Amino acid sequence: MIHHTRAVARGTDRALVIGDLPFGSYNEGPAQAVHSAIRLVKEGGCTAVKIEGGIEFAPTVQAISEAGIPVVGHVGLMPQSAAKVGGFKVQARTTESALALVESGRALQRAGAFMIVVEAVPGPVGALLSQSLQIPVIGVGAGTGCDGQVLVTEDLLGIQQDLCPRFVKRYANLAGAMRHAVRSYVSEVKTGIFPAEEHAYPMDHEEEAKLRSGL
Repeated sequence: MIHHTRAVARGTDRALVIGDLPFGSYNEGPAQAVHSAIRLVKEGGCTAVKIEGGIEFAPTVQAISEAGIPVVGHVGLMPQSAAKVGGFKVQARTTESALALVESGRALQRAGAFMIVVEAVPGPVGALLSQSLQIPVIGVGAGTGCDGQVLVTEDLLGIQQDLCPRFVKRYANLAGAMRHAVRSYVSEVKTGIFPAEEHAYPMDHEEEAKLRSGL
């Protein structure tokens, strides 16, 4: 994750770069989380870190925040621990679970999180969470009532087509265009069409003649 975050940071002038703490880098407790967050900021070059987890991770969020690192929380469907809830399924479908999610958001806010990501919850739940907090709530499949939206670039551009959650909208089909381009390239290399003369660097005729005579 440090490697990936560093690459993004190098290509960014103004955008806020948030590094996602990977599973296992913070689960042992606040001390481990602070150590990992410091590495991600110092070596990865990000400005903030994101951590998956509800109210049970509030002490961890507080420790990272008190260490001087801005923290983004992540509630609802949490991909790193999706197996615990039976896979990639919609969360907070009941009133009880929705209110628990809101309480998790409030706990993370009190702990110092400056923003919350909420993923794969019914629209009314995303709206309620946004209305209940003073910090921004960014939705990933959480309806229009959130303060902002996230859509993975590969999904938006149609680069990957193996997975298509309900909340994904493809604004292009680059996967098809990419496959066509690669197949055309392979075919033209095999048949000798590419590279053509216009794709090669010319050589002075006299120098070329000398070169050939020297062989």
